[in-house]
Amino acid sequence: MEVKCVVTGYLDENCYILSQNHQCLVVDPGDDFLKIKEEIGDSQVLGVMITHSHADHIGALRNFLTKRSIKIFKCSNVSDGSFYDIGDFHFQAFYTPGHSKDSVTFYFPEEKALFVGDFIFKESIGRFDLPGGNEEELKESLKKLQMFDGDTKIYPGHNEDSTLAYERENNPYLK
Repeated sequence: MEVKCVVTGYLDENCYILSQNHQCLVVDPGDDFLKIKEEIGDSQVLGVMITHSHADHIGALRNFLTKRSIKIFKCSNVSDGSFYDIGDFHFQAFYTPGHSKDSVTFYFPEEKALFVGDFIFKESIGRFDLPGGNEEELKESLKKLQMFDGDTKIYPGHNEDSTLAYERENNPYLK
């Protein structure tokens, strides 16, 4: 699976295009549909994955909703810990509230890749002082990261990616 990061909008949100076999999934379609569409190219969009519904993460979602064949994966229609298959993509969804009530992390086991939205960042965590945020829920969500290997890659909603091994050593919120 190829992972492309498209930085969008005034908050430099990371939208990810996950591609294989001329098909793709879009994670958190930020504010710039034309930029995202250019990166998608000729690939068939099978689904859009929403880690949480803050405006900087869903700004271009309406552009994908016009096609009925595109499946939307978000908190309200996934089950915690459940596996999903679409095309050649195989992933698992986990509820990870704390930054927002509807935070979901998507895990691709073959690639050992976590798409975490604003739940955790390199050397930090997401804010929990916004409406719907909750510090205790965020602490509980962080505990879910213990089930993943250290070489699992973390793709956050802002800034650069990381690995769990690096975060376990350098992120004060995981110590």
